[in-house]
Amino acid sequence: MTNRNLTITLQPDWKSALRAVAKTVKGAQDYQGEVLNFESPAHFFGQLTEKRWELVRAAQGQGELPVRELARKVGRDVKRVHEDVVTLAELGLLERTESGGVVCPYESMHIDMYLKAA
Repeated sequence: MTNRNLTITLQPDWKSALRAVAKTVKGAQDYQGEVLNFESPAHFFGQLTEKRWELVRAAQGQGELPVRELARKVGRDVKRVHEDVVTLAELGLLERTESGGVVCPYESMHIDMYLKAA
């Protein structure tokens, strides 16, 4: 299986970002990685809080983990970890397994953020 890579971008014009990714994929035959785009820094930081990043980092490279084990690794309440796992799974940063566990499918993640004065 190919090692998966994720690039997280901030692009207010998500349609242009999608077209740019499509052009890259169209010309390439090899796996180019995956892209997760946020429309604004506020949306990015609202979804990817410090505690959620901690979960992603704890799961990265660990294979399948039960939610309870993930909560133990980060020293947090299972219920709150489960709530954060749901959000992270919706974003695609974690994936749920058939047995109810979670896995971080990405070997590497890159955040491409450029902030400019208005």
